[in-house]
Amino acid sequence: MAEIELTMPKMGESVAEATITNWLKAEGDKVEAEEAVLEIATDKVDSEIPSPEEGVIKKILFQVDEVVQVGQAIAIIEVEGDAASPKTDSPSAASSAGNTGSSNSSSSNGQAAVQEATTPAATESTELLKHSSSGKFFSPLVRNIAKKEGIAQAELETIPGTGMNERLTKNDLLSYLEQRESGQGSQINAPSPVQTVGAPKTETPKPKAAISIGSGDEVIEMDRMRKMISDHMVDSKHTSAHVTSFVEADVSNMVFWRERVKHDFQKREGEKITYTPLIMEAVAKAIKEMPMVNVSVDGSKIIKRKHINLGMATALPSGNLIVPVIKDADQKNLIGLSKEVNDLANRARNNKLNPDEIQGGTFTVTNVGTFGNVMGTPIINQPQVAIMAVGAIRKKPAVIETPYGDTIGVRHMMYLSLSYDHRVVDGALGGRFVKRVGDILEDFDMDREI
Repeated sequence: MAEIELTMPKMGESVAEATITNWLKAEGDKVEAEEAVLEIATDKVDSEIPSPEEGVIKKILFQVDEVVQVGQAIAIIEVEGDAASPKTDSPSAASSAGNTGSSNSSSSNGQAAVQEATTPAATESTELLKHSSSGKFFSPLVRNIAKKEGIAQAELETIPGTGMNERLTKNDLLSYLEQRESGQGSQINAPSPVQTVGAPKTETPKPKAAISIGSGDEVIEMDRMRKMISDHMVDSKHTSAHVTSFVEADVSNMVFWRERVKHDFQKREGEKITYTPLIMEAVAKAIKEMPMVNVSVDGSKIIKRKHINLGMATALPSGNLIVPVIKDADQKNLIGLSKEVNDLANRARNNKLNPDEIQGGTFTVTNVGTFGNVMGTPIINQPQVAIMAVGAIRKKPAVIETPYGDTIGVRHMMYLSLSYDHRVVDGALGGRFVKRVGDILEDFDMDREI
């Protein structure tokens, strides 16, 4: 018999670690090749990790709620045949070493604290509990840093955490230490787990007034995804100077064309054709003409994106929101866009997206018309600088210009609204861009072949 390591897989360029949320197998259990062994969660999406080969779970190296770095061994699997024996360091040591090497903190003091926390000197401090009396979990790395910095158990429990179930992460603790050294420790607020490019530091908000709870009121704890959405939205408003421009477009030609081809399209391609790919196509064309809406801000630098990766805001059955990304949308034809839109939307609603499929977006489209809304003022999806909302298509009386004069007719009208970051997108560019998308939709070719 031989042993192999089950390691944390690479889940995208910006994902360096994941939290174990559930073990589907226990030590001694048999597993088939490609059978799911455990469930993990990142700041982006939840996933399952399968076994690379058939075998038996010999040793589990990390427990639920522990954070594992990409590439680290999670478990040892005993398989048939010969293989090199893996390293079987203790979970605590592995966690400390892995987390030390991937600190996102820019503070040299914070980094030094992480490095020194793994030395024998750290054990001289008072022992800290893995699980506090309030139920909070503290990883080995967090406890080592806290011991080195002289943080007692009572103080540790007061530090807000941004991990799953409010778990205190390494970055939470390092941020707390930085602010404590600068005299702001008592006013610390938890950092957002969603990182943005070039987000400026904001002043610590004043303490909020206590919210009274009346008789019969129900207190509902936010789930993990709702907490991330909340942090991401607030972070965006603190980061970008939001401005919104609106246009109304006559999309009658697009509506009539879709009605004419939708049955043949579904019969031939096995897919429904919705309005979403038609809108995505128009947005990609407009971005090709005005690429400065397809940028990000990094301090005083503007990062002009080479690829046009369109995020597609998708409502989930839970009431939460996720944004899968259509990569290189300008390189796909209408059939390709339709298939990808349907596939991403279906897998998003069934929690089957891969982490890479919700990363790398450069511009986002959200369809508020799905809920019967005629327009919206969406919040920018950081680190992007623009997001467009499309409203419900409604029949309205409208002026129709003809060579023989103007007339009144019933037309299919739709509002488009573009929220953009006024730091880098001025009103002229924002206004021209959303107007251009409207013009492309209005000029839809009724004789177009698929």
